[in-house]
Amino acid sequence: MSSPENGDREDGQTPPDWEFKQRDVYILQELSNDPQLSLRDLADILEEKYDIDVSHVTVSESIRGMREEGVFREAIVPNEEYFIFGMFEFKLNPEHFDETWREALKAIRSSPNTLFMFLSDGEYQWKSIMMFPDRRSESKWIHDFYKEHGDSVQNIRNSVVHNVLKFRTDPEILGSLYEGPPD
Repeated sequence: MSSPENGDREDGQTPPDWEFKQRDVYILQELSNDPQLSLRDLADILEEKYDIDVSHVTVSESIRGMREEGVFREAIVPNEEYFIFGMFEFKLNPEHFDETWREALKAIRSSPNTLFMFLSDGEYQWKSIMMFPDRRSESKWIHDFYKEHGDSVQNIRNSVVHNVLKFRTDPEILGSLYEGPPD
């Protein structure tokens, strides 16, 4: 089976190349805690909570640099009350995989229903979290995918995701991004 080489990314993006300052991590942590913070509020928090005196312009430049480098991604995720979510697992068909995998992967990744997609090991190597307005739309998506890309997969296993209990990044995990001395 042909697949991307280690280090190559199917989305065409290169991994971020960012040298974190302690300030950057604090900014990410505070934004993770409250994404609606203004630049002035962030500058005030940096000074009051972390004893880092910077202007809101410096905070803006740091955020813009991290955004442009791809350090973090911004996504709009509607309240789960508006959509149903499903976890989809795709079992690959080795017989036709070499000729068909790329288009099938692109179809899943570019689908407006795909919230999150990843590759894994095991029997079902492609997985995605998908969202639909209703069960009928979900069923139609599966039907259409099989019609277009059935040669690529042997099976799609989907599970209903209900009662989403957590969907966020906790600020504490971001502390591991900086390993140097305090700024």
